[in-house]
Amino acid sequence: MTRIEFVISFVQDQIAAGHWPPGSRIWSIRAAAKDLQVSKNTVAEAYDRLVALGRLEARAGSGYYVPRHERRELPSKALSVAHAVDTASLLREQLVKNYEVRVGEGRPPHAWAGHIEIAPLGTHRRAGAEFDIHGYGNPWGYQALREYLCQSLNERGISAGQHQVLTTFGGNHALDLIVRQTLEAGDVVLVDSPGYYPLFAKLHLANVRMVGVRRLENGPDIEDLHAKAAKYRPKLFFTQSVAHNPTGGTMSLPVAYRVLQAANQHDFKIVEDDPFADIVPASAPRLAALDQLERVIYVGTFSKTLSAGLRLGYLAADEALTEALSDLKMLTVASSAVYVERLLYEFIASGQYLKHLRKLRSRVAEATAQSVALLDELGLEVFCRPEIPGYYLWAYLAEGDDERELVEEAAQQSIFIAPGALFSPDRALERAAMRVNIAYVTERKFIDFMRKRIVGLRGKR
Repeated sequence: MTRIEFVISFVQDQIAAGHWPPGSRIWSIRAAAKDLQVSKNTVAEAYDRLVALGRLEARAGSGYYVPRHERRELPSKALSVAHAVDTASLLREQLVKNYEVRVGEGRPPHAWAGHIEIAPLGTHRRAGAEFDIHGYGNPWGYQALREYLCQSLNERGISAGQHQVLTTFGGNHALDLIVRQTLEAGDVVLVDSPGYYPLFAKLHLANVRMVGVRRLENGPDIEDLHAKAAKYRPKLFFTQSVAHNPTGGTMSLPVAYRVLQAANQHDFKIVEDDPFADIVPASAPRLAALDQLERVIYVGTFSKTLSAGLRLGYLAADEALTEALSDLKMLTVASSAVYVERLLYEFIASGQYLKHLRKLRSRVAEATAQSVALLDELGLEVFCRPEIPGYYLWAYLAEGDDERELVEEAAQQSIFIAPGALFSPDRALERAAMRVNIAYVTERKFIDFMRKRIVGLRGKR
């Protein structure tokens, strides 16, 4: 802890303990420096930071005071917002990080990122390049990054021009734009079941009706897809082809072909989310490659393979839809985070991203093999053994186990479990399950907890 952090912590502790109640004047800079045995500059900097955070008020010629906060009743949430937040409850736990062992986490641990150093702009700037750090930037995104994305898509067999690619604030922002632009309240969409739960929350928020399509090891159940498309006449089908979240499965080429046939027959578009694109083979079956963005809207992100904190993703679609989505992006968030996009592009152009991906692929493959072996050892049935590994496995619970009880007991031991029900659009699955992150399955605390629990369940039978 630095001296400045020490002063900040001390002041906040004194306020919390009631030694300096609301409205009271705290120590002067001189008095604090003397009693805490630090310099006056240190205290001044600490006080400035506390003022910036709203913890103190600075009054000219008088000193520093604890603010008097008026108690205000917050407006209650709209029903749709409350429902959406409840649906995304698992996301809150991943963002807040209250648990010691995070088997239900959506991303790998920080250590897997290795030493990533994104240099400030100018370090790798090429001659003649111009960049306005003070401007909003183009709503379509930083041009050089979009050119790189077009090249990446082409390597995956997806032909896309620059006016078919739009950068976004992560993959979730891309999905949000698509929902806003293409759907209205009361519309019906198809989703994977089990599937991507943050998407379910967005659809709840938009008052869109979801119908789950059973997910098999090799992709959507085609008979179920046809039956529900014929019955409900959906506008869109949201799916993941490769390293599916949460099951870990990958759509086979024959199934991908038949999904597109169903889309043509029943006249719906497909939103293909591909968050692990940079660590899975470019030749992996993708609906967008078979369809060439006629019916398919393709979504990618850097959040899963580099940093969620950068909030960078992208989408690709036909030109007319991409232009409409660009206009919607402009109306809602003005433009891209052009400074961050430029930083990312420089990181990619330096070759560091490629080196990082090579290490990450190796880690993912190794952790997947270890996780499958450990789950087998525990006697838990794995939904599929991924030929193309991503971050997740879908494990069925032991006979007689209850998801809610499992989650609650694990939480008491600071173990974060992702219950299977949250990955179902109607929270109803044929078998109790949990999504596990391969980076955390090997945690001894989790293994011991599950082994003891399974032995206890067998003893009750």
